[in-house]
Amino acid sequence: MLNTWAAATVVALVAGVVGFFIVLRGSSFVAHAVPQSAFAGAAGAALIGVNAIIGLGVFSILGAAGIALLGRRGRHDVATALAIVTMLGMGALFLSWSQEYSSQIYSLLFGEVLGVSRGDLWPIGALGAVCIAAVALLFRPLMFSSILPDVGEARGLRRQHIELYFLLVVALASSVAVPVVGALLIFSLLIGPAAAARSFTSNPGRAVVLAALIALLTVWTSIAVSYATNLPIGFFVGTLSALSYGVGRAWAAWWIRRVPQLASAA
Repeated sequence: MLNTWAAATVVALVAGVVGFFIVLRGSSFVAHAVPQSAFAGAAGAALIGVNAIIGLGVFSILGAAGIALLGRRGRHDVATALAIVTMLGMGALFLSWSQEYSSQIYSLLFGEVLGVSRGDLWPIGALGAVCIAAVALLFRPLMFSSILPDVGEARGLRRQHIELYFLLVVALASSVAVPVVGALLIFSLLIGPAAAARSFTSNPGRAVVLAALIALLTVWTSIAVSYATNLPIGFFVGTLSALSYGVGRAWAAWWIRRVPQLASAA
C-alpha cells in the first residue's frame, strides 16, 4: 500500500501540472492518443521480455513526435486519429502474441495501482520529476504559445518547436501514468482536474497548483474508497474527475451571476 500511495501521488501531481496546459491548449484529443501509444509500447515490451517502462517511453515519444511533425499548422486532428488507431492496432497485435493476454490488456488499459513494486517507484518518480521540471523550465513560452500564439511568434517563439516540446512532455507523463492508472484512465485524470481548476480561477499559477491538488485528492480518495468497497479504482478515478469538473462549472456559473449583483449593490 505504501508503494501504491507513493506512485499514485507522483501520477496525480504530474497529471495536474501537465493537464493544465493540455486543457489550455485545447489538446484533449492528443492527450487521448499519446497514452494509446504508450499502451502499445508496454505490450511490445512485455512480449519481448524487457521493462515495460522502456516500451512506454519509446512508443509514447514516437507517437507524440509523429503527431507534432505530421499535423498541419494548428491542426492535429487527422494525425492524432491515425495515431490512435495505429497504436491500438499494434497493441492488440502484440498482446495477441502473448500468453498472458487477459491480464496484460487489463493492467495496461485500466492500470495496476495496487501492483506497483518498490522497483517501479524509482523510474516513475524520476520521470515524474523530469515532467514537472520541463513544464517549469518553459512555463512562460508555453503560456504565450497557448494563449497568444501570434504574439509568441512575434517574440521569436517557434510554434512547431513548442508544440513538439509539449507533446514530448505529454509522452513522458503518459509513461509515468500508464503503469499505475492505465492508458484509458490517465485521460480522465489529465483532463478533469485541470478543467475544474480553470473554472475556479483564471490565474495560471493558482490553476496549476489547484489542478494538482484536485488530481491528488481524486487519486487518494479513489484508492481509499476502492480499498473499503473492493470495487475497481478506475471507476472512482473517472467518476471523481468528471464530478470535479461539474462542480467547477457550477461554481463558474454561480460566480458569473454573482458578480453583477455585487457590483450593483456597491
